[in-house]
Amino acid sequence: MPRFFIDRPVDKDETSIVLEGEDGRHIERSLRMSLGEEIAVCDSLENEHYCKIINIQNGAVTAEILYSQPCKNEPSVKVTLYQALTKGDKMEKKKKKAVELGVTSIVPVLTKRCVSRPDEKSLVKKCLRWQKIAQQAAMQSHRGIIPVVEKPVDFKKALENSRENQKNILFYEKGGEKLSDCGLKNVKNLGIFIGSEGGFDPEEVSAFLEHGGNTATLGKRILRAETAPLAALAVIMYETGNMD
Repeated sequence: MPRFFIDRPVDKDETSIVLEGEDGRHIERSLRMSLGEEIAVCDSLENEHYCKIINIQNGAVTAEILYSQPCKNEPSVKVTLYQALTKGDKMEKKKKKAVELGVTSIVPVLTKRCVSRPDEKSLVKKCLRWQKIAQQAAMQSHRGIIPVVEKPVDFKKALENSRENQKNILFYEKGGEKLSDCGLKNVKNLGIFIGSEGGFDPEEVSAFLEHGGNTATLGKRILRAETAPLAALAVIMYETGNMD
């Protein structure tokens, strides 16, 4: 069943939802859906509304609400991925898969060893593209939210922002704790830091530890920059019971 998102709550008294703009055109022109077909619509309170299309006109789709329920697809742990910028289309692939695995938000980070250093204009375009990818991945994987791709920041700013998390882990190629020993069971807000192709600079690791974070390992093998966040998220979701 096709899934769509709206950025507002749906009142209990509402009997229908109207989808316009890109979503309406997608239903009408790309999916070529007809009256009577069903869609799911997720609102800003993570409720999902199962609806039947009752009208399609000029890119505006009206869907009657059949029943509603809280979305059960969101993980119990909210994970923010602080991902160092990488070359080519690696960032796009990582964002798509990270959303499928349950990440809540993604913060692109410029670290000392980043090879990719786009100018501000290019970064704005990339962020718009990355947010679109996150939306498509959320629709495909039946998420209850569209994870937010934040504005890129430098490593120092990322550390400051990460103070809001209950726990922060930096995955370091030179070793650290096992994820199973990091005490994730009762963590509700988690930040994970993943490096670029060259990993993290030792000074960055020291600064991270001074901020109260922990380093962790993903095993004895060195994983590529595009593999590491996916391996980390998969293990985190398993350790927190979100793979059951």
